[in-house]
Amino acid sequence: MLCVIDYGIGNVGSIINMVSHVGGSAHLIDDPENLKGCSGFILPGVGRFSEAMHLLDRDGWIKPLTRLALEEKVPVLGICLGMQLMTKSSEESPGVNGLGWFNASTHRIQLPSESALKIPHMGWNSIVPTPGSFFDTEVSPQRLYFVHSYKVVCENEYDVAAVTDFGRPFTSAIESGNLVGIQAHPEKSHRHGMRIIRKFLRQCGQLC
Repeated sequence: MLCVIDYGIGNVGSIINMVSHVGGSAHLIDDPENLKGCSGFILPGVGRFSEAMHLLDRDGWIKPLTRLALEEKVPVLGICLGMQLMTKSSEESPGVNGLGWFNASTHRIQLPSESALKIPHMGWNSIVPTPGSFFDTEVSPQRLYFVHSYKVVCENEYDVAAVTDFGRPFTSAIESGNLVGIQAHPEKSHRHGMRIIRKFLRQCGQLC
């Protein structure tokens, strides 16, 4: 059973629709007690790091999700803030611990002083996948839709699965074993987003 985690802060409807559009099926889970039988999950997120971690902690999500991710090693896809939550911490919320599934932290985007670009990074941009990563396909670069002001910084460079240029290069996707994350929104990214969701569904055993 593929689960989309509905903990109160995320674009869950669009994700469910995209999964269905590419031929898969997903269950919207709003209570950690209903995770039994979960063979993979998508962790979405839109908003503040501290609010998201508060909701995950308050409603009892952290232990069961961590068990699935790190012990049972089911496929996990973190999207936007969901990817950032898998790091250890965020500059947006000092003193708040993340899930810590990656040896990484989340930092505010810093643009060069001469740049005419504005934060947040909003709109279409390309990811350049690391060869052999989850996001590596025969079509590269891939244009995806972004909305964010923070970026993930990996302490282990081999966890970097894709980079994107916005004033300067930043890590736009991460991967470690069964765990993958993407800063962009595949559910809003048309054919390139569909390719990402299809590949994740294949990892969950839904598609051939």
